[in-house]
Formats: sequence, structure tokens, C-alpha cells
Amino acid sequence: MKTAKQISITALAGGVGASKLLLGLYDVADPAKLTAIVNTGDDIVLHGLRISPDLDIVTYTLAGVIDSAKGWGFRGETFHTLKRLAVFGRVNWFNLGDRDLATHIHRSALLAEGLTLTFAAESIRTALGVKSPILPMCDQPVPTIIDSDEGALHFQEYLVKRRAEPVVRGIRFDGVETASPAPGVLEAIRDADRIVICPSNPLISIGPILAVPGIREALRARRENVIAVCPIVGGKSLKGPSDKMLAQLGYESSAQGVAELYADFTGTFVIDPADQAQARAIESLNMKAAILPTVMTTRAEKRKLAQRLLSL
Repeated sequence: MKTAKQISITALAGGVGASKLLLGLYDVADPAKLTAIVNTGDDIVLHGLRISPDLDIVTYTLAGVIDSAKGWGFRGETFHTLKRLAVFGRVNWFNLGDRDLATHIHRSALLAEGLTLTFAAESIRTALGVKSPILPMCDQPVPTIIDSDEGALHFQEYLVKRRAEPVVRGIRFDGVETASPAPGVLEAIRDADRIVICPSNPLISIGPILAVPGIREALRARRENVIAVCPIVGGKSLKGPSDKMLAQLGYESSAQGVAELYADFTGTFVIDPADQAQARAIESLNMKAAILPTVMTTRAEKRKLAQRLLSL
């Protein structure tokens, strides 16, 4: 049996919630054998710059520079540039720190030169000393659009500008039908010993990745090796509006509700002890239900969950 350091891992990830588990995996596994496939549906263009929030959260977390209190951006960040942009009447509802802006300028310059988002992600993670490959789900822009009672909103407008207040009527990923998995994505799924679905919003963090043609099918082919960690505990999301969005779209806001969304490609579904009463219903979906503490507050808890996932 392989040790944690010998196991190759591919993780599907959103932002803040996923980065906690990724940090635990980064600590207990061989970082070079950990590949993160990251949602880019959240990406947005502001001030002429391509912003990739989830890619940056994952990269900053593994680089050890994240503001852990906020879950995004650089620790000890300043916002002088954003304040000056507001003087000119520019958008300032989306917080962009001064050091963070350098990342976006660098990424945007590479894209303007005709290079890919994959190339930019690799450039940024290596510059910050991250040892694990970090792949965007695709190189094409696939913005997540929320159809709401206030009309169509880019996901960042819904979440950040409107603080998730509009009622969600539907979710779409513009252009996803003609997108293709970024180089290395399908290979990372095919070749991994363990495939982990991080505890991210199933609709707007994992959902966009699954919508890229070929990815869900690749996961189905590896179903017995796919382990999904539920982001809902006791009917509530640990971070963000997952529970609210699930309920507004007619899904059950529960561990079982998320399991039903993942059942076709997940062999083992991990739930918190708070939800162990749902284990039998989850197993009726032809999945194994693993009961492990999934609330990660300390780094030790992140490592412990990561270690236990690798021993399943």
C-alpha cells in the first residue's frame, strides 16, 4: 500500500473552502504529486484586467501568503490603488489589493501576448514557489451567469456586489459548450491514485468544472477512485451561499442533496458526523458514505482530514 507521500492526487477545487483541504493535502502528501483543477467560471474582467479569484485563492493559500482571516488576497494587503480608481468613478465594489493587482496585470499581459490561462497560472504559481501544478478547468472564458429575480448577473455581481441577495432562478456557464479541458486536466484525472472533490459550492464552484465537455465523463471512468467531501454540514454551508442557492433552485440543502448531484461520478462521499443519519440514504445512491470531521478551522484539522482521506 502506498504511503501518503507516494499517492498521486488530483483535486477539483473552487476557492476558499477548497483551499483549506488543499493546504492539508499539500502538507501531508508530496506536493509535486498534488494537482489542483480549479474553477474559472468566477473569472471577471475589471479595469481591463482578467481577474481569476479561485485560481488566486488556491495559489496564494499554497504559497503561504493568503490573508487567512478573509480567505482571499494577500496578508497585510493595502488598497490605495482601488481608492484612487474610485476617485475617477471606476468600479470599486470588487476588492483588489495593491499587491494582488500585480498578479492580475501579469496574467492580463500574458493573455494579451496570446498565451493561455494555463500558461499564466503556471507562471504565477512557480513565481510564488508553489510546488503543486495548478490548472484552470479550461483556457476559454466561461463566465458563470446567475439568472435571478433581478435579471442576469455575473456571479461576482451576485455574490460580491449584491451580497447574494437576489433570488436565484437558474445558473449557466456562457460558452461552456465550445470550451475544452485545459492541457493536462484529463490526464490528471486519468492518472491519479485519488481524485478528491473539495468541499466547494456544488453549483458554482464544482458545477462549472463538471460542465466543461469531457471532464464529467473522465470522472465517471474513475468513479471508484473519486472521493467527494460535502460542503454542507447540518444543512448549512460552511462558507458562502451554497445552502441558499441549493434551496432556491429546488435541491435539498443537505449532505444527501449534494450526494445526489455527485452520484454518477463519485464512489465515496464524505460527510461530517453531524450528518451521519443520512449515511444510509447516501449509500442507497451506490456510494460509500465515510463519516469524518469535515469542519477545518486549524491547520492541524486540515492535515488530519487530508490524511484520513488518503487512507480511505
